[in-house]
Amino acid sequence: MAGRRGARSGRGWDAIPPRSGGPDSTERGGIGEKSSSATDLTARAGRGGRTRRSENPDQPPKSESETAREICLRQLAVRPRTRAELAKALARKEISAEVIAEVLDRYDEVGIIDDAAFSRAWVASRHYVRGLARRALANELRQRGVDAEVATEALEALDEDEEAATARALVDRKLRAASGTPDQVFRRLVGMLARKGYTAGVAVRAVKDALAARDAEAAEFAEQIDADAMADDSDTSH
Repeated sequence: MAGRRGARSGRGWDAIPPRSGGPDSTERGGIGEKSSSATDLTARAGRGGRTRRSENPDQPPKSESETAREICLRQLAVRPRTRAELAKALARKEISAEVIAEVLDRYDEVGIIDDAAFSRAWVASRHYVRGLARRALANELRQRGVDAEVATEALEALDEDEEAATARALVDRKLRAASGTPDQVFRRLVGMLARKGYTAGVAVRAVKDALAARDAEAAEFAEQIDADAMADDSDTSH
């Protein structure tokens, strides 16, 4: 299963991206490969714009476009970025709006930045490694300035069955070390899934099924849980 392979890899968006493209970068839409080759590609991104005084008096002053490209490359060396993230980084350095548009348009053209590929890779990594559900992933993509239509298309890779299976795997993992009464354990685990973006229906069913398989006491408690009713109550409260 793709989820388990991703989880065993231990690599997510918290890890430093590889310096050269490999199988993972190809599967994620080539983002890792594009970032590692950004230095070569940026030479084709054009020159011009205002000049800035160089810190080294022996070197000629840099154009504003060159400064902008250097800022982008430093950002991309850490991890892939969306167009909006790079635009914010450039604005903080007081790069003009005209130069920001010029540089980022060129980067879009040559493939150094690609919000659709970024979104697909983000969804895959954050779901399979961190166990986040579509609702949480949509919020993260929105915070990074990804267009709603682009984000929706990336999130379509996760279906309801896959989400439910991931939720159950998360619960089973936590349940092994859980202590307290079945009611206490139930509430903690449902809360954990809610923080990861799972709907009430998915969360309650995953925990109920896991408790039913744990022991006699937990199974007796699970039998009393009406997952559908709890999910409906949660939906109306919001």
